[in-house]
Amino acid sequence: MPISVTGISDDTLGRSARTQRGFTLLELMVVVAIIGMLAGAVILSINTLGPDREIERETGRLRGLVNLLHEEALMQTRDYAVMFTRTGYRFYIYDYQQLKWVDTTADRLLAQHPLPPRLEISLLLDGREVPLERSFESVEPDKPAPQIMLLSSGELTPFTLEMAREDTRGRFELKAELDGSLSVTEEDYD
Repeated sequence: MPISVTGISDDTLGRSARTQRGFTLLELMVVVAIIGMLAGAVILSINTLGPDREIERETGRLRGLVNLLHEEALMQTRDYAVMFTRTGYRFYIYDYQQLKWVDTTADRLLAQHPLPPRLEISLLLDGREVPLERSFESVEPDKPAPQIMLLSSGELTPFTLEMAREDTRGRFELKAELDGSLSVTEEDYD
């Protein structure tokens, strides 16, 4: 039996080349189809398996900002306010020289925050739903009417805010008490 320069017999090379084979096109297509079906099932079940993470993140962001401003109002003796529309919110500071609420355009953290597409807010004050404008485009910039106030005395307008995705039952609820305590709950997620 002839042996090559590398020390491998020609017979061994011939057998290994014959026994190795790749995947057929049909096998590859079956694997791709199975992966596609699994990915589709995961995407479709995201909202049915639990809470919507995007709503949870947005509710957490709002809760953090309200907490921050509540503390800042106490420490800096400034009055803050929040104005909600169905698709976003904006913060204001009370200007005692002009005797009106002014926009916080200099502070990026407190700038107008639009919600991601298909998320909406509903606001309840004293157990009654407050009619909200669709967006800030329909609000007069010189005469804002914020619904929630965070006062330098430590008081916060008690409210319940519900954030949900259009055409779904599940929602997150942000509830504020007069003393500034906030709580977040999930509703109607199975």
